[in-house]
Amino acid sequence: MSTIPIIPDSAPFNSEQRSWLNGFLAGVFSRSGLPSGSGGGPAAPAPDEKPPLLILFGSQSGNAESFAKKLSKEATARGFAARAAGMDAVTAADLTKERQLLLVTSTWGEGDMPDNAVSFWDGLNQNGSSPQLSGLRYSVLALGDRNYGETFCLAGRKLDERLAELGAERIHPRVECDVDYDEPAQQWSTGVFTALQKDSGAKALVAPAVVEEVESGYTKKNPFPAPLLENRLLNATGSAKDTRHIAFSLDGSGLAYEAGDALGVCPQNCPGVVDQIIAAHGLAPDAPVPLPDGGMAPLRKALITAFDVRGKLGVKPDAAVTAGEFVASLRKLQPRLYSISSSPRAHPGEVHLTVSAVRYEKDGIAHKGVASTFLADRLPSGSSTGVFIQKSAHFRLPQDGNLPVIMVGPGTGIAPFRAFLEERQATSAAGKNWLFFGDQRRSSDYLYQAQLEAWKLNGHLTKLSLAFSRDQKEKLYVQHLMLQQAAELWSWLEQGAHFYVCGDASRMAKDVEAALLQIIREQGGRDEAGAAAYLGELKKAKRYQRDVY
Repeated sequence: MSTIPIIPDSAPFNSEQRSWLNGFLAGVFSRSGLPSGSGGGPAAPAPDEKPPLLILFGSQSGNAESFAKKLSKEATARGFAARAAGMDAVTAADLTKERQLLLVTSTWGEGDMPDNAVSFWDGLNQNGSSPQLSGLRYSVLALGDRNYGETFCLAGRKLDERLAELGAERIHPRVECDVDYDEPAQQWSTGVFTALQKDSGAKALVAPAVVEEVESGYTKKNPFPAPLLENRLLNATGSAKDTRHIAFSLDGSGLAYEAGDALGVCPQNCPGVVDQIIAAHGLAPDAPVPLPDGGMAPLRKALITAFDVRGKLGVKPDAAVTAGEFVASLRKLQPRLYSISSSPRAHPGEVHLTVSAVRYEKDGIAHKGVASTFLADRLPSGSSTGVFIQKSAHFRLPQDGNLPVIMVGPGTGIAPFRAFLEERQATSAAGKNWLFFGDQRRSSDYLYQAQLEAWKLNGHLTKLSLAFSRDQKEKLYVQHLMLQQAAELWSWLEQGAHFYVCGDASRMAKDVEAALLQIIREQGGRDEAGAAAYLGELKKAKRYQRDVY
């Protein structure tokens, strides 16, 4: 994209004078924010200025945000005036002021935008008022999980296609990454910077320098071997569920977390399942195979510790394969993220989880959740497994402890709210606390009952609303309780309450949001558009936050 000269060829200057004046005035207009010519769009940078580069991220669990910030550091080292920001920090209209954009986004739920990308996406899709982006050059990196089939990286695909529809120029093809995204993401960034250097506005670039991100301490790539301190069943006799309170020691790790963060856990596959898979494929358990991160190991050990074998149980091979060929078809076994259910102030040197063991039968075959049954059944007390902290910057208590909080977390969705309540107690926060909790039966599925009842008794838990779905003829869920107490809930919101949701994304979280919108309409006297706008303001102010999965 070229910019029309400020000093035309017809002006009474020689070519050297005209060139100098054009460069000088372009810099003046660029710094003032005014266009440098009649061609429209943002001004090109002056020759001595670094080209601006906006890097936006849509992130739910933190991966997209983390990569975007690393990308910003690399871009700065390459000579760009780079800045990284969440999509909730800009509007779609703001893009008309930008020349170059890199967009990194994950996909959430059933192909949904991450929470911090929803308003940005909506702004790109306003009938008749969507911005025209013919002056923008961009590329998209999409993060996802192939286990989600057709919705894999759908958010990234939709953003990429919409930007092109609005006239933006795609400078490098979109790259879609599976859960193990480091290598393809780096290939994308290399291609992007090569493309950006071809632009006339990138002449100020210094020699390319790839930033090596040196992560100190224990990370996803170097997890801490945390000893298991406690594995306690939370359900009582008669429950159809198996929910565990899991506690690890972090002593000596240097790891620090905040209420609202997640813990990455490195699991292992069930040896019994691995043995069935090996037998079904007629392979030798001790056959040496390459590991994903280098080195060799016997097939059985490799399948237990290093490879994702989901979907391989009960599958008969069409033709004989070697052990090496078999593992080459598998993905690397990935860590699992769990919402932390403890406050570091209440439990120094420890981190707690609330885990529901997944077990079900399909087509006559018993299946087990890899990480949940590893924690529930196969990790003996005192033994260790790798863990790391995943920061959740978009799921935080209000900085002002005097503000009220409303927490909706049925089942294991109670995890971060146990942490929130412990944190609010440890910091003597004066704000009111209201918890909506639900499960199947009060007699067997009232998780953390003693602790919750004690908080209710001493006033720390201002309101406790319980919905046990199978204790009456008609199913009762947390969203029903919200509607029953709509007037008071609306009063809390009007007092500045922060509203939090944790749990199932596909059903519960959507039902809770629908109930919240109904309350805003009825109690706040708004139509559908007005209720949506009110909810949008809550999101923008970080007063409506979700930790959903």
